[in-house]
Amino acid sequence: MADVLLTPQVITDEALRILHNNIVLTKKVSRQYDDSFAKSGSKIGQTLKIRKPVQFTVRSGSTASLQDVVETSQDLTVSTLKGIDWDFDDVDLAMTIDDFSSRYLRPAMARLASELDYSVYAGIYKSVANAVGTPGTVPSAALTFLQAGQKLDEFAAPRDDLRHMILNPAAQAATVDGLKGLFQSSDRIASQYERGMMGQGLGWNFWMSQNVPTHTVGPLGGTPLVNGASQGSAGANNAYTASLALVTDGWTAAAAARLKAGDVFTIANVFAVNPETKQSTGSLMQFVVQSDVSSDASGNATVTITPCPISGGAYQNVTALPADNAAITVLGAASTVSPVNIGFHKEAFTVVTADLELPKGTDMAARSQYDGVSLRFVRDFDITNNKRICRFDILYGFAALRPEWACRVQG
Repeated sequence: MADVLLTPQVITDEALRILHNNIVLTKKVSRQYDDSFAKSGSKIGQTLKIRKPVQFTVRSGSTASLQDVVETSQDLTVSTLKGIDWDFDDVDLAMTIDDFSSRYLRPAMARLASELDYSVYAGIYKSVANAVGTPGTVPSAALTFLQAGQKLDEFAAPRDDLRHMILNPAAQAATVDGLKGLFQSSDRIASQYERGMMGQGLGWNFWMSQNVPTHTVGPLGGTPLVNGASQGSAGANNAYTASLALVTDGWTAAAAARLKAGDVFTIANVFAVNPETKQSTGSLMQFVVQSDVSSDASGNATVTITPCPISGGAYQNVTALPADNAAITVLGAASTVSPVNIGFHKEAFTVVTADLELPKGTDMAARSQYDGVSLRFVRDFDITNNKRICRFDILYGFAALRPEWACRVQG
């Protein structure tokens, strides 16, 4: 086979191939690609509106019962730019693509892939309220993963081959050990033994990632209660509200950061409902804190949570709005550090990447797009330092479109 010259497009294509092979979570979620950023004059920071599925109520009998159709959407801002830069000389261009890839592209793209995956993961998990397991305890029991699947079932997530479970190395090792030999498939048992990987089972496609973030439960303190009845939405006219500023009291007085963004809690007698039938699932609805919360001198605190409890209409998600003085129970002991393993349906999250504009008058410039991921490569001469500088850039954004179709498995 003839040698392939190191053109900018060859370099970009190879770099993107390596990047794609190294991402884990980002490769399993829904990915969208937007080439509008490549147009001349486009600016970083474009916001996309992504429509969410409409929900309806069902009438009984022959008399029509008209309802307002409320379309909801979510803003997704493509504004995160990450990249890796280095300098190399013309001698390096005399290498074969294999040599160049192994010496430069592989370590660079592996690092960029880890940064991309971690960034998306750390940003997305704080939108997910569903959680199973015990913070501070490595999951390994089959029941834990079945309960995570139960959460998705209760919120009507499709049961198909698009459910993924991502574990950190400790959870992966404990799960393989805890569940070894439970499957009848000799191929899967062999994979567990030979590769140390879970593979497929319990309704999930299992994957391991070193980029699973950790969450630290807030310091808590006091006996937190809901302060004021019927906080949330009654769902009149099929109204939909994404979040709620929940007024609470009973916290330790004048204490900083009682709750941390990403903390999960339940409220007494507020049960989740199936999104289709609106019948109680029998499980308390879980809510996730959106920003750090401190208490005032009287132990009061206003906590921004998602989802907003909605007690009626097409978007009903709870059996009843919280009662005054309803007890709040936070998942996990105070200040517990817990890896956030996560199970999700592919359509729960989306990652959008976009073409960056190719600069004019440079030594080299190319971009490539594959499987919803776009990467740009640019090389130019630094006349001041007599070097050739190259850079790889990726522009992306992400959002949790259906966070109820995901479940955290605390570790």
